[in-house]
Amino acid sequence: MLTIDPKDIPTARLHGYLLGAVGPRPIAFASTLSKDGKVNLSPFSFFNVFSANPPVMIFSPARRVRDNTTKHTLENVIATKEVVINVVNYDMVQQMSLSSTEYPEGVNEFEKAGLTMETSEIVAPFRVKESPVQFECRVLEVKALGTEGGAGNLVICEVVRLHINEEVLDAQGQIDQDKIDLVSRMGGNWYSRANAGLFEVPKPLSSLGIGVDRIPEQVRLSKVLTGNDLGKLGNVERLPDPEEVEAFVSSSLQAKKVLSSGALDQVHLMAQELLRTDKTADAWKLLLAAVK
Repeated sequence: MLTIDPKDIPTARLHGYLLGAVGPRPIAFASTLSKDGKVNLSPFSFFNVFSANPPVMIFSPARRVRDNTTKHTLENVIATKEVVINVVNYDMVQQMSLSSTEYPEGVNEFEKAGLTMETSEIVAPFRVKESPVQFECRVLEVKALGTEGGAGNLVICEVVRLHINEEVLDAQGQIDQDKIDLVSRMGGNWYSRANAGLFEVPKPLSSLGIGVDRIPEQVRLSKVLTGNDLGKLGNVERLPDPEEVEAFVSSSLQAKKVLSSGALDQVHLMAQELLRTDKTADAWKLLLAAVK
């Protein structure tokens, strides 16, 4: 048995032990606005529901371990006292992950992740249209748990409006746990899918991914590629150059055949299969070869 005094190990290692041992954890996909109206969207797995009457949820944007800075979400909820908490299902998990990239202040993570801003009814922050359930919340209190890197900040929220996609309801009007297909966080890169078990999502690049908004329109509006596919494509640091694209096409008989057919859906199906097997760079090369 490994026995540890938390004070005897670096915070980063303790953080890893905590996340690896306490899970699966639900994900609060939190949408906020800064005091001057800048949009922010970020996921947090220190989250749960704590009361039904009144309906209260708590999530915790912790201070960054590496440099003790605070996140835009925390700054926004302190300033505006409003947040929308969106739940995350499997269909949007790659886009959710991409949004966690630390883009500079003022960059709209909805656009970077290829998600849709939906106007809220009570609060100012936008809802994530793709989320199966969205909670508009007013912030009751923000309680700091410490001042050093890794310290949490409990954002205590009262739900003032909730929105449920009727497609996830059963015949009795209750949420069907198979249909909603929620995902949750575990340690490292690991997630858990409510109706299928463990799967892995590589963390976003330490450098900035290009974002879904930088994907060519012909690809972004594909009838084949899913939001998860676009999330993977948006998480590359740079696009392949023309020489790399030409070299890939020259070396792949399948790519040549699909491209020569002129059938864009077939190109996108092949790219989707490359993405499924984590060959994102090759998927990009194929897609760029087909872009007019």
